[in-house]
Amino acid sequence: MFVRTTYATGDPATLDEAVQALTTEGRQQLTGEPGFRGAGMFADRELGKLVTGTWWEDEAAMQASADRMGKVRAQVLSSFATTVTVDNWEAAVAARAESVPEGARFRLVRLDFAPSDADTLVDAFENGVLPRLRTMTGFLGGSLLVDRAAGRGAVGTLYADKDSLAASRSPVAALRGEATSRARATLRSLEEFEVVMVESPPPS
Repeated sequence: MFVRTTYATGDPATLDEAVQALTTEGRQQLTGEPGFRGAGMFADRELGKLVTGTWWEDEAAMQASADRMGKVRAQVLSSFATTVTVDNWEAAVAARAESVPEGARFRLVRLDFAPSDADTLVDAFENGVLPRLRTMTGFLGGSLLVDRAAGRGAVGTLYADKDSLAASRSPVAALRGEATSRARATLRSLEEFEVVMVESPPPS
């Protein structure tokens, strides 16, 4: 599968207005798009950051929706966003959450790597990091997104609540160090968010 992410920043006072627009007009447009396979929305209400991810069954479906969803995105984010960054990714490893309770939390890590090390990074996450994450209390799911040609990656992990997210920080820091060392990757950012919405894949 493939994923389009949007990273928007703006005035925290208008973030809820953008969330409302995304979960109404934005969601309505998305669910009618061919190849749409789910979405997530994550917020930092204090700083005014909003992250969304939309899942697509293949790269062609993601690309075909780009113009239409770009117009919708500009409209629904107009009252909030002062910066908007859109990226397209391959979902190299996807262990998606079956259900996400109210109060769930999300951790986002971005990294750079040599394109020749992409498969090493995928293996490190799939066979090293993910099995150990699954043993942690409150872990709900996690995915590794990559742009192989550009040598960029993003890891998103979901936790059931604020406490399980906090409890994971120390053990996950060790895992992160091992995986980035093995894949010769450089960590670029580490952020945590409130889960606003996670939409399961619609029926085929």
